[in-house]
Amino acid sequence: MSLWKIAPSVYLPALLYGIGQGAIAPVVALSARDLGASVALASLVVAAAGLGQVIGDIPAGTLTTRIGERRAMLLATGLVAVALAACLVVPNVWGLALAIGATGVAGAVWGLARQAYLSEAIPLQLRARALSTLGGVQRIGSFIGPFIGALAMRFLGTDGAYWVHLVAAVLACLALLSLPDLESVRRKRLGRPVELQSTRAVIRDHLPVLRTLGVGALLVGAVRASRQVVVPLWAEHLGLDAQTTSLIFGLSGAVDMLLFYPAGSVMDRFGRKWVAVPSMLVLAAAHLLLPLTHSAPALTAVALLMGLGNGLGAGIIMTLGADASPPVGRAQFLGAFRLFADTGNAGGPFLVAAVTALSGLGPAILFMGLTGCLAATAMQRWIPPRPEPEPAPG
Repeated sequence: MSLWKIAPSVYLPALLYGIGQGAIAPVVALSARDLGASVALASLVVAAAGLGQVIGDIPAGTLTTRIGERRAMLLATGLVAVALAACLVVPNVWGLALAIGATGVAGAVWGLARQAYLSEAIPLQLRARALSTLGGVQRIGSFIGPFIGALAMRFLGTDGAYWVHLVAAVLACLALLSLPDLESVRRKRLGRPVELQSTRAVIRDHLPVLRTLGVGALLVGAVRASRQVVVPLWAEHLGLDAQTTSLIFGLSGAVDMLLFYPAGSVMDRFGRKWVAVPSMLVLAAAHLLLPLTHSAPALTAVALLMGLGNGLGAGIIMTLGADASPPVGRAQFLGAFRLFADTGNAGGPFLVAAVTALSGLGPAILFMGLTGCLAATAMQRWIPPRPEPEPAPG
C-alpha cells in the first residue's frame, strides 16, 4: 500500500478533523465565560479536552482491538458530533466541560485508530513518512481551522465555530467509509482469526518499553506543549498586544507545518534518532533563549526556532509507538504508549504554571529548556538504532 492510495481515506479525514479542532480551539474559553465561568474555571474547561484524551487512551486501545480501526474512527466521529451538538445547547458551564471532555475522549479513539491503521497498513520503509504526514496534515487543519471558524462566527456568533467542527466531523465520517477494513487482511495473512489479548497482559509484557521510551515520550510531550504557553506569556511580559502575539504565534505555526515530510523521510532513511534528538535540542535551545529576548523581533526569531524544532519532530511519537508495538495487541500497546505522551501534553502547561508560581516566569521557561535537554538524552538513550521488521507469522 502506498501513501497516495490511502490519502483520500486517511489524510482527508485527518485534515477535516484538524480543521474542526482548530476552529473551536480559540472559542471554548469564550463559551465558558459566556456561561458565567471565571477566568480560572474557563481555563479548566479548556483543559477538559486534554483530560478527556488522557482518560480515553487505554479504553481506545481496547475498543480498537475489539471492533477494528475503521469502526473505531467512525464511532469516535459520531461521539464528537454528539458532544459538539451538546456544546451548542448546554445551559451551564459544567455541561460545557463534560461536552469538551467528550471531544477529548473521541480524539483519543480517533488518533489511536488512525495510528494503528497506518502502523499496520503501510510498509516499514514508509512508516515514518506516513505517520509524519498524518501529523503534518493535522497541523495544517489546526492552522486553517481558526480562520474558517472566524468566518462562520461572522454569521452565527460563537456557535459558528462549533458548527464548523460538526460539519467537518460529518464530512470526515463520510470519507472514512471508503477506508479498507484491515480485519480481512489480517485473517488472510495469519490464516486464522486474529487472537486477542487482555489490555493488562499487553501492558505487562511490554512494561520495559513503556517505562523507558514511554517516559521519554512523556518528556517530549511536556516540552512541546509548553511552547504554546510560554510564547504568549512572555509576549505579555514584554508588553506586546494580542494582535502582535497572534501574528508571532501564527508565523511559528507556519514554520512548524513545513517540515513534516522531510522529517519523515529522514527517519525512514537514517533512523528515528536523527530527528528525535535534534528536535528536542532545538526546542530546548529555544526555551533557554526565550528569557533573553526583549523585543518583538527577538521574540519572533525564538518563536520561529521553536516552530522549527517542533516541526522537525512531526510524527516522531507516533512512529516510535508504531515501531515498538507488537503485531498482536498493537492498538492496546499504542493506547498505553500514547497515555505517556498525552500526559506530558496535558502536564506541560501545569508544570510551567507551578514553577512560575514558585519562582517566576523566566525560571519556569528555563526549567522547560532543561526538560528539553533531558528529553533529548532519553531519546538518544532509548530509541533503538533501526526499527526491526515484524517476524512473519508462524
